[in-house]
Formats: sequence, C-alpha cells, structure tokens
Amino acid sequence: MSSNFSTTQSGAPVIDDANSSSLGRDGAIPLTDHYLIEKLAQFNRERVPERVVHAKGGGAFGTFEVTSDVSEYTKASLFQPGAVTETLLRFSSVAGEQGSPDTWRDPRGFALKFYTDEGNYDLVGNNTPVFFIRDGIKFPDFIHSQKRLPGTNLRDADMQWDFWTLSPESAHQVTWLMGDRGLPNSWRTMNGYGSHTFMWINEAGVKSWVKYHFKSNQGHEVLTGDQAEALAGSDADHHLRDLSENIAAGNFPSWDLKVQIMPYDDAKDYRFNPFDLTKVWPQGDYPLIPVGKLTLNRNPENYFAQIEQAAFAPSNFVPGIAASPDRMLQARIFSYADAHRYRVGTNHAQLPVNAPKNEVRNYSKDGAARYDFNSPSTPVYAPNSVGGPAADPAQYGPHGGWENDGDLVRAAHSLHAEDDDFGQAGTLYREVFSDAERARFLDTITGAVGGVTIDAIRERAIQYWTNVDVELGAKLRAALGADASGGNTQAEAANKV
Repeated sequence: MSSNFSTTQSGAPVIDDANSSSLGRDGAIPLTDHYLIEKLAQFNRERVPERVVHAKGGGAFGTFEVTSDVSEYTKASLFQPGAVTETLLRFSSVAGEQGSPDTWRDPRGFALKFYTDEGNYDLVGNNTPVFFIRDGIKFPDFIHSQKRLPGTNLRDADMQWDFWTLSPESAHQVTWLMGDRGLPNSWRTMNGYGSHTFMWINEAGVKSWVKYHFKSNQGHEVLTGDQAEALAGSDADHHLRDLSENIAAGNFPSWDLKVQIMPYDDAKDYRFNPFDLTKVWPQGDYPLIPVGKLTLNRNPENYFAQIEQAAFAPSNFVPGIAASPDRMLQARIFSYADAHRYRVGTNHAQLPVNAPKNEVRNYSKDGAARYDFNSPSTPVYAPNSVGGPAADPAQYGPHGGWENDGDLVRAAHSLHAEDDDFGQAGTLYREVFSDAERARFLDTITGAVGGVTIDAIRERAIQYWTNVDVELGAKLRAALGADASGGNTQAEAANKV
C-alpha cells in the first residue's frame, strides 16, 4: 500500500482518480458519486472575482532595512534606525484584465505590505508620483472611461479622451503615461511612489507631511512602442517572468526609499495645494531624505494564495503614520478594504498573507470562512468587566489629525496661489523630457488622439495639449492634419467637469 494516497476533502481515501461511478459501464452517473461532485464543485469555485483595477500583476516577498535615522519625523517602529521588516510587494497594471499583456501602456501598481511589530502597514502606490484625478468621487467614472464599452466590450479612444479632456487635472498623469515611463521594460527597472501625501508623527507628537519615493537600484529601462507591441504578442507575461526568474537566479532587485518632508505648518500657505494628488512637490523646496533599502528575495510559493489573495489597504496604518487631507487617499481608505471584503471575503485579514505578525485582539466575530475564534471564556462585547481587551491610548501614542472648521460643503479644495492643472505637465514635457523623449511623446499622443472618431473630442484633445505646451499643441495639430481653429480654453474645459 502507498503512503501517498489521494483523499477527499474530508480526508477519506479515494478509490479511483480516473473513473466516475456509473450504473453499469455505460450507464448514468449517480448523485452518490460524491467525489466527482466534490471535485467539480470545488473547480467551479476556484476563482475569486478579479480586482476591478490592477487585475494583472505579480509580486514577491523581501525585507525593508532602515539605513538612516528619520526618528525625528516618525515614531513608527519600521522606520527606526536599524529596523528590518518583512515585506510583500505586488506590481500590477491598472486597466487591463488578468489575461492582458504586461507591456500595454499603463501606469503600474507598486503596493507594499510591511509586516511590522505594531501591525501591518500598507503603502499602496504606483510607478508615478501623481494620478489622473484629485477627488475619489470621480474614480468610478475614470475607471469606466479606461475600460471597455458596454455594448461592444472594446476599449474606446473616444471614451478615454472625452474623460481626460473634460478633466484637466489629468494632464500631468497623462503626460507621464504617454512618455517613455509609460512602457517600463520590467518591474525591476522602474521607481515606485506612495503618490499621496501622508502624515508622520514623532515620539513628541510633532507632525510632518511626507511623500515616499522608491528609487530602483537596477536603473531605468523602458520599451519602445514597437518592442512593447511585439512582447504583447510573444510573451504577455514578460514582467512577471522577468521578476520571477531574476529572483530565482539570486539577482534580487532593490529600491532605495527616500522621502520628502514638509513641516506641518508649511501646508496651509504653500504655493499650491500640497494634498493634490495631481501635483509633485518640487525637490528644490523639499529635498529627498534617505531612509532605507527595500529588497525582494523570495518568490511566492503559490501565486493564488500569496499574491491573488493579498489584500492591500491604505487604511492599514501603524502608530507614527496617518492620513492627510488628500481626498483621493481618504476615498481609498474606504474603497480598498471594502473591495477586499467583496473579492476575497469578510475574513480576508485572517489569511496568512494578510495576517499581521503580532497578536490580533478585538471583538470581530463569525462571518464566512472564519477559522480563528475566541476562547469560550472571552467576552464578545465591549465595554466589559470580565477581562476582555480594551483600548489603551498610551499604546498608540500621539496620533494623526489636522485642524479644520467651516460648514459641510460639496466643493473643491480651497485654492492656493499657484494651483493650476497644466503647469507641472508642461514642466515635465519641457524640462524633464529630453529632445528624443519629446519626439517620441509627440508620436505617441498623435497615435492615441488619432484614434478618436468624434471631432469635438479630438479638438478638445488638441487644446488639452496646447494648454500643456503651445508648441506641442501646434505640432500635434499639424501631425493630425486638423483644422487650426477652435478649441476650449482651460477655464472652459474646467467648467464642463
């Protein structure tokens, strides 16, 4: 007898792996063939719903080691000198479905889970420091515009450019997207950013604003449009394969974490809104400060269990780190955790990949697929007088928050002196891109806008890029052979939002 025999889900030995039971050799299969039914029923339920965004991706485990002292800014244990923290990093594309090619032009997700001794800290970022919108109320509309038409189930340039041109705050991110860094050669050779503004709090309760920058130690490698298109056909999993094979070969990718720190009181009167996700902080105003090194050194053993079921939530903070007035961040604090409850389940936080290293003590109970439980003597309510856990403010210490007053309104952020939608996009195009990058950028947007079939949207797209840079707009108009008249100003476009 073999000791490696197959079993049913309940552990009983299986008689036959290859043949269903039947009434005679050629008869019907009875409902009593519970092993067949068990296998088919389990197979039907193998998949969970794919992520509504960031569906295609991959990831790996590693460590984050602090190499500089930033304790004057935050008391978070993972950022204390010499601290080493286990991490999980998931990369992804944004708009494509699970079977889509890795090399489509798209932002890339850069989602980190730090397994700290104070709980899990999730930093859910991208490979760009900005985003398309600044208020979460527009997020479903934005994603709908980048996905597929309900009628044909095809991607649609009219829909994309209609949304972008009526949302002028998108210009900075679209400039990043249409530039060379919209086509990274690999996940290893791109930067990562927290993108949002966060709050750091030190041991004395002093607050600062912070932005995270993860700088790739592998350098930057990008694909040409032709290379990306060829790889989409020949190796749709190019990025996933590159990461997995390099880690397996001992070529561990790493990133240096640097932060920008803004003193708390600077935010109120800074020249533009520092909590606007469509803006970057100039490094001349707030230089990069080194913090530590992130290294990926271990591939997942099971992709579904450890990557597909991984649940990253911007709501997962630890003492010393908090949210900010960034409206997109505040919206994501709800939406990500709620998406995991739907996609993975009510008790997703109990799965090994999502569970913290420290003990969890709270009064959450029951729900589908729950497998941990309180002892019979533990109370299930608070407050109680029978020894159950109770909140202890001293354990958390100084916490986040900011002063605010006024009536409850539905309106945009208060304007700062230099708030505008196109200035930083123009700076990126003129001062950061090289001559060769600008030439490729023009070719890219000419092809993208050339796919628009509605004249009014195409004209708005030309004006959109004219607002970024007048010369760029003229070159685009000439390349498209468009009529030189007409077009909306920024103010006119903004009034249509």
